[in-house]
Amino acid sequence: MIKNIKKEDIPKIKRLTSDVLGEVAVTDITRMGGLTNHTYAVTLEDGRKFVVRIPGEGTEEMIDRRDELKSTSLATSLGIDAKVLYFGEDGSKVTEYINNAVTMSKVTLKEDDKLHLVASIFNTLHTCGVDTGVPFEVFDMAENYEQIIRNCNVDLFEDYTDIKSKVFAVKAEVDASVNIKKVPCHNDALCENWVMGNGRMYLIDWEYAGMNDAMWDLADVSIEAEFEASHDKKLLEYYLGHAPSVTETKHFLANKIYVDYLWTLWAKARVPYDGQSMEDWASERYTRLKGFINEYSKI
Repeated sequence: MIKNIKKEDIPKIKRLTSDVLGEVAVTDITRMGGLTNHTYAVTLEDGRKFVVRIPGEGTEEMIDRRDELKSTSLATSLGIDAKVLYFGEDGSKVTEYINNAVTMSKVTLKEDDKLHLVASIFNTLHTCGVDTGVPFEVFDMAENYEQIIRNCNVDLFEDYTDIKSKVFAVKAEVDASVNIKKVPCHNDALCENWVMGNGRMYLIDWEYAGMNDAMWDLADVSIEAEFEASHDKKLLEYYLGHAPSVTETKHFLANKIYVDYLWTLWAKARVPYDGQSMEDWASERYTRLKGFINEYSKI
């Protein structure tokens, strides 16, 4: 059975499964989630199930797959992601299937036990002491996305120059008050990248992982799961081991600003490939970004 699959992916999936898993017939291919890549649950004739990822168009401009492999390997060694069976130079990937998997949502990630698990996984990752050598320089990436946007003749927002200056003013204040240490981060902790299965939580999909400010990951999951202030407070307390100070709260909110700033530009850079849906997504993030800037100014 084949559901919601791009026809051009079928021979790629069959070739990968044959090369990696052996000459066993594929009996079922089902499309899974994902914004840019094509990810599928694949069932073989002998009953085994695996996940196959085919890289999306244009991702080669934004993602260094060698860097992704480094971060993915770290995650699997820490036991926070499923085992990788194959990782190609182009980003094609075959991984173990998570049995009885339940993808998290904006509702389930707000549950107290899930907040504990999220905080625990981030602590495991952030305190592992490994330098992956993979940079995640938010503002360098933003500049790169701006260049892609200009090259593709995609329009930015009318007040973008003013908003950008406000973002950099926040950055200057935080950099002056916080001793920020770069640690391994996931950097793209949307709800769909959190999966419960086999009696535990997994954090999957390490395309944008790299060395970054740890607070980015907490800010990112808060935004993606649409946490309210009470959820933010609990997440920070579970992660820090104490009630957050004013400085820690401002540091957290600043990273919310950075998250929406970067992903607004990312979405704009994806417009030539994904059209109006990315325009809408960019506008949504940009509006929220301005709200965070206003909130920050009141602390």
